[in-house]
Amino acid sequence: MTMTRSRRRAGLLVPLFSCPSTTSWGVGDIGDLPHLAAWLAAAGLRVVQLLPVNEVAPGEQSPYSAISAMAIDPVYIRVPGVPDFMALGGEASLGLTDRAVLADLRASPVVDYASVRGVKNRALTAAFGWFRDREWSRGTARAAAFEAYVRAQAWWLDDYAVFRAIHASCEERPWTDWPDALARRDPSALGAARTELAEAIRFRQYLQWVADEQWHQARAAATRHGVELFGDLPFMVDGNSADVWAHAECFRLDVSVGVPPDAFSATGQDWGMPVYDWEAMDKANYQWLRDRARRSADLFDGYRVDHLVGFYRTFGRPRAGGEPFFTPASQEAQTTLGERILRIFRDAGAEIIAEDLGIVPDFVRASLAGLSVPGFRVGRWERAWDQPGQPFRDPADYSTCSVAISGTHDTEPMAVWWAHATPDERAAVCATPTMVRLARGVTLADEPYNPAVRDALVEALFASGSDLLFVTVPDVFGSVERINVPATVSPSNWVYRLPWPSDHLDEVVEVRQRRDQLYTWATRYGRA
Repeated sequence: MTMTRSRRRAGLLVPLFSCPSTTSWGVGDIGDLPHLAAWLAAAGLRVVQLLPVNEVAPGEQSPYSAISAMAIDPVYIRVPGVPDFMALGGEASLGLTDRAVLADLRASPVVDYASVRGVKNRALTAAFGWFRDREWSRGTARAAAFEAYVRAQAWWLDDYAVFRAIHASCEERPWTDWPDALARRDPSALGAARTELAEAIRFRQYLQWVADEQWHQARAAATRHGVELFGDLPFMVDGNSADVWAHAECFRLDVSVGVPPDAFSATGQDWGMPVYDWEAMDKANYQWLRDRARRSADLFDGYRVDHLVGFYRTFGRPRAGGEPFFTPASQEAQTTLGERILRIFRDAGAEIIAEDLGIVPDFVRASLAGLSVPGFRVGRWERAWDQPGQPFRDPADYSTCSVAISGTHDTEPMAVWWAHATPDERAAVCATPTMVRLARGVTLADEPYNPAVRDALVEALFASGSDLLFVTVPDVFGSVERINVPATVSPSNWVYRLPWPSDHLDEVVEVRQRRDQLYTWATRYGRA
């Protein structure tokens, strides 16, 4: 792949689940991407950075707790866009209870995952029944298209569909609690399961086929608007996933992955997921990671490599107790590993950017620079920490090979950060040449978080030297709503919704004003 260089762009970081339209079912879905892309294009924004859209484990709502590294979560399927559902009569075919649930979901200010999944699953099950009886059994053109999809995607779809069917038949218990023969993938037991669960397996394949068709239609629509879709490749998948079940030899189930103490946690974080067995991965020529890269490139124009440092050195804690450790152990081996994996990701055909926040050794940053892989520059953290007074770096001095960003899905919005920043911190931010210019004589450090402060902070990032810029959706509007609080499990995480339907954004005065302001900045700083 030829790396894209000197291509100044600006984009929006927003979870897909946060962007429902008037016709979606309580959660932003694939069919809402064209609405979002149209608004971004009008705002001079050329990239949308999504959070992971992989299927989340039953009962979970974090997009980083995936039951599959390959499958699109069926929660993102636009049900009214499924031909088989419409053939049943569309929403009119729903029972009174489901229609009432749907009305509540559309009116909810946050995402209610349990209810969304319930009503969507019932509708999609009915749609599959129609497809089976009217298309599949008759060998129609749609049946042939489905069959071709299943053959073409068998390299990941086969294990996934079998896993999900068995998982459901075992009351969604972790695969480590299944009958031993199924857990260790005994060929005879798997053959019997394929026969017994053939209908359930086909249903899982059907859901992915529907999602895939919708995704590629939405991506084509975004491309027509000049907007690129960026995804997010999570560092790990859940131990209770199709991938770990199918490739257990590549993971250490006796060790839990996490991070050492950092700015988010004084004790570090334990994510509870298995650690990669890098020796086994190497023996397998990193085939599973190659497959992830291939799948990501099929879905996205580019993607963020989550927890980049973990692909150089993985931090693990033995589940039975004992000292945590990094694997590989030596810096030389870590550099070799990280660079090999980044080349695997990049060579699959999508642009990659590296989430290199937290504790990242200097040799990793040097390695990224050598590979021309841009890392992140979160304005509020960009300081010369080793200099007296720890002054903020001027955004204009950010490397072109970097990603300027107002925050991440894990950080508090800039409005909250500013409200809690010390007077010295505010003064230091406002002392950079770019902020001095944008303040236009106003002492912003003494101001509460108001439109002038908001706009100066965001415009400073547009003016930055970074070729790529992302503003999180709360920071565009100066809101205080948060997407996630890291190292916590809470019903309030991952449920953020825009206060306006994504298909009616241009009808809201405030939203039109922000659109026009973003377009002005994007044009002024060569990003439109």
